Amino acid sequence: MTNEQKELVRGTVPVLKEHGVALTTYFYNRMLTQNPELKNVFNSANQHTGAQPTALAMSVLAYAEHIDNPAVLGYAVNKIANKHVSLDIRPEQYAIVGKHLLASISEVLGEAASAELIDAWAAAYNQLAKIMIGVEADLYSGSVAKEGGWSSWRPFVVQRKEHESEEITSFYLYPCDGGKVADFLPGQYITVRLYVPELKVLQPRQYSISCAPNGEYYRISVKRERGTEERPAGFVSNLLHNKIQEGDVIEVAPPAGDFTLDMDKNTPVVFISGGVGLTPFMSMLEYVTQSGKSRPITWIHGCRGYAVHAFKNRVTELSSQHTSMSIHNFYDKLDQETQDNYYEGYVDLEKVKDAIVPNADYYICGPGLFIKKHFDYLRLQGVNPQAIHFEEFGPAILVVE
Repeated sequence: MTNEQKELVRGTVPVLKEHGVALTTYFYNRMLTQNPELKNVFNSANQHTGAQPTALAMSVLAYAEHIDNPAVLGYAVNKIANKHVSLDIRPEQYAIVGKHLLASISEVLGEAASAELIDAWAAAYNQLAKIMIGVEADLYSGSVAKEGGWSSWRPFVVQRKEHESEEITSFYLYPCDGGKVADFLPGQYITVRLYVPELKVLQPRQYSISCAPNGEYYRISVKRERGTEERPAGFVSNLLHNKIQEGDVIEVAPPAGDFTLDMDKNTPVVFISGGVGLTPFMSMLEYVTQSGKSRPITWIHGCRGYAVHAFKNRVTELSSQHTSMSIHNFYDKLDQETQDNYYEGYVDLEKVKDAIVPNADYYICGPGLFIKKHFDYLRLQGVNPQAIHFEEFGPAILVVE
């Protein structure tokens, strides 16, 4: 890109801040209307709620602001690349996205979209696409090179279906070909893809792997999303709960994701989860326990109550096998006999302040506001932000500093 082109891209930052979501909403509508085959790739629920356009708008804005040095966005690029690989996004699809993005900029901005500005954004997009394609190529190669690894979609059979709570069910997935499954880093996810009759399209969804690596199967633990006024009921989660039975076959993409446990560290680790956000931590906890590591663990979890508390007994069992582990559970309302490690109300780190130690690594998983609340609290306690790791389920729209 020329310096003049970079200046033109930077000049659109105020517009993106004010109208970015409107632009990306228009872009998705345009692209999915003219290329309906891509409806098999994008999460329809995130389109409905606006989460996906918001995530894209924030990404485009960040890229425009750092057009001189996109390398500073390495963390975000790696996270998005992992998501793309989990959805089997391929290089040729970047041309489709680019065509509709540039057309959307031109159509939404109208007379303000000069030929020079569109050319500048074309150069910027091509630069970003090249970066993304390169990172994704490495991820694809690494996935295939693993023992038991593969690329794209592979059929798995549901050998076991187990209720963990009133709303979370685990699915034990074994490859139909009888081969091994690739190892993964505790905290990663897999993508499953099901045909949704109501939408008449395939729909992919990412679910954290909730077991330790074992070479034979993956376990995912899925919350039935019943829907609210703001968000429709989960198409795929309800299909899994209601229709998919033991013996059924589903398509699975290889493990992906960068929210992972550093398996070489021996520092204390604190897991902070809300609701179904405990699923990646089950993988981490099982790994640490089974590996025999003496790493001190603090488990802090919040949910509405006993009936929806998944893996309660399993966490207690793993705690008994570990040399140093404490458990703290928060219920919206205590509905069982009060115990020392149970608290009423939302997760409040002030109530377990002794668990906040300077040299620990902190992992947070839950809704965006849940993450931000605890991230901010830890920073106020002097915790190094580099020691705070978090994962927001769904399109990444959370920014914490």
